[in-house]
Amino acid sequence: MKKDDLYSSAHLFVAAIRVCEHRNSTQPSVDDVCGLLSLSLEKGNYICKKLQEFEVIERVAGAFGTRLFIKDHLKIEDIPSAEKETTLEDELKKFQNSKKELTQKVESIQAAQAAKKKNLFAEMEKKLKKELDKKES
Repeated sequence: MKKDDLYSSAHLFVAAIRVCEHRNSTQPSVDDVCGLLSLSLEKGNYICKKLQEFEVIERVAGAFGTRLFIKDHLKIEDIPSAEKETTLEDELKKFQNSKKELTQKVESIQAAQAAKKKNLFAEMEKKLKKELDKKES
């Protein structure tokens, strides 16, 4: 099973519900399905919750615990098959790009400040020369 691919997990989970139903001649619990798929109970409950949101399965609480029923297996096709989760590497690249942009912005500001300073000193020098020329005259 692919890591965090809900579409593939949904197909597998619904198939496991059917297999458990066939084996035990009763509707399975989340625990039964997780045991068959070697999933953690947390992961199984997460998948169940997502499948309920897409109205693929239904949980029914009864005297013998909560059982899973397949409501509409065709709605699995409504689940995006290639959810792109941002990875640490993608986040690192974004951070490096933003840092590079910030560095470029800082450098451009520094260059602008240096140009202003140079112009200011040039103007001051001109004024001083004019004043010296006036005093000498």
